[in-house]
Amino acid sequence: MFSNSKSFELLKFDKDDIYKCFSKRDGETKLGQVINNSPKPKYVILGIEESIGPKANSGRSGAENGFKSFLSVFNAMQSNESLVGDNIQILGKVIQHQEDENDLSKTVEELDDFVFEVLKSHISENQIPIIIGGGHNNAFPLISFSKHRFSNSIDVVNLDAHADYRLLEGRHSGNPFSYAFKEGYLKNYHVFGLHQRYNSQRTLDDLRRDGHKFTFNESYLMEERNYLDDFKTKMKEQSNQENYLGIELDLDVIARMPSSASSPVGISIETARQYLRIFGTNEKVAYLHLPEGAPQTDEEERIVGKTLAYLVSDFIIVHG
Repeated sequence: MFSNSKSFELLKFDKDDIYKCFSKRDGETKLGQVINNSPKPKYVILGIEESIGPKANSGRSGAENGFKSFLSVFNAMQSNESLVGDNIQILGKVIQHQEDENDLSKTVEELDDFVFEVLKSHISENQIPIIIGGGHNNAFPLISFSKHRFSNSIDVVNLDAHADYRLLEGRHSGNPFSYAFKEGYLKNYHVFGLHQRYNSQRTLDDLRRDGHKFTFNESYLMEERNYLDDFKTKMKEQSNQENYLGIELDLDVIARMPSSASSPVGISIETARQYLRIFGTNEKVAYLHLPEGAPQTDEEERIVGKTLAYLVSDFIIVHG
């Protein structure tokens, strides 16, 4: 445990921990058999098992279960010509010991600092962190670490039903991007797929005031817009930028996905995969963040786990 946190601990994984996640099969090589073999992996996966950010945002628990559901599915995937997996490390997971029930935002601030220190201590030059699980509050330490790492503010794209650009009222899962912009860590923010009924006028006004861009999911219903075209247009614009790019995908945006703010309304898993396969080709990716998966049953764990495994493998395959 880092000395500056009483509430959180990093549990690092070794090969034995990985091998517990899947079963071998004769004639096949699973990702789990080749992951953590490289001394200098390009992709470093970190799980975060907490739901204090969503709870501080008046949401439900369950985000602490997302990473666990991912582990068994991802490690059991086939290692083959499309993705060998020898450039991947699963670093471990951040777990929570306690929280201040009287002031959840202070615990979120403590988590901000802890995640920043984990990244600072374990992410080396040319490595890309992939953060899975927990609330969207963890976007803030990812962006602040990227600013520290690259000595410049970064751009962020987000596929999300909610802008998470709420008031600076204490840290929670609903305001990581507004805090990051205030601190000068975030430069340009572009969020796709906002739900009109679940983003306040204040949030929309603040996004416009600060020069950010967004689209509404409702604009795609009658084919006024097309997600794939919008992703490609933004990616073309981003390829001309010097800033590093953080890639965010909140599982809340996928219809009927077990998540912290699950909804029958949203995009398909295929659209989410398109999003990552397009933005994953950016040469200056700062990180990939997949939060808010919140399974509560065995069936929900299978859905969230397989979705996350496909999204991570899509990103790694196209980024190369």
